[in-house]
Amino acid sequence: MRRIVKNRPLRYFQTMSKPLRILVTNDDGIHAPGLVVAEKIARELSDDVWVVAPENEQSGASHSLTLASPLRLRKIGERHFAVTGTPTDCVMMAALSILEHEPPTLVLSGVNSGSNLADDVTYSGTVAGAMEGCALGIPAIAMSQEYGDGGRVGLDWSVGETHGAAVIRRLLDAGWPQGVLMNINFPGVAAADVTSVALVPQGHYDLQSTEIHQRMDVRERAYYWIGLRRHETVPPEDSDLGAVTAGRISVTPLHLNLTEHAVLKKMREKLGQISLKS
Repeated sequence: MRRIVKNRPLRYFQTMSKPLRILVTNDDGIHAPGLVVAEKIARELSDDVWVVAPENEQSGASHSLTLASPLRLRKIGERHFAVTGTPTDCVMMAALSILEHEPPTLVLSGVNSGSNLADDVTYSGTVAGAMEGCALGIPAIAMSQEYGDGGRVGLDWSVGETHGAAVIRRLLDAGWPQGVLMNINFPGVAAADVTSVALVPQGHYDLQSTEIHQRMDVRERAYYWIGLRRHETVPPEDSDLGAVTAGRISVTPLHLNLTEHAVLKKMREKLGQISLKS
């Protein structure tokens, strides 16, 4: 039997005067340790928490959605579901199907293993999960954990576990407009060493390179890995990169409208209305 779920406007949550219904998702997959951290943060804010995450890792998926193949939904526990798709698919499935009669009032995406700063937000499936919530009219927050000195191995999640809920409470109390999502990055230090939260703009990586590594399989057919290599620089203090480098929690508002208004204004001044008639 075919069942069609229609999109519809969702109410915008502006205050903490009513109970939160929180949707938790990520891009590292349903069994990722960061998802456990995100759920802990969510449960400090509400008893009404739902987890809908990708069946497999979707890092770098950005805001992609699955159109060429069907999605599979697997219930793995009470209020816990896995979807064979991207973070965008997960938020859509949760808001428009699983919770269609009482949609979530907040989306938490993460906590990602590794930061999502500067230019990386355009690749990030974690940010995209929050972006989709934002597109559906639901306040949304992306959360990521920077690697410490030990790198990915032995990643310390204590900053998010200790400070995450308090930061989110402050953001919800302040409120923000529709079409905007919050991108939080926890620094790779011990929780006790974090002294402040910085509200900062998105930064930019000065030096980075993309590498393509070719390998050969056992049947002598080539396959490839894409890798990003970054060179250490001193980032501006007033940026997400600078804040996290200094051991602060960074909070950056991002919005869905990608128009560069300053350039648009200058182009209009220079070109006016472009006519294609001779």
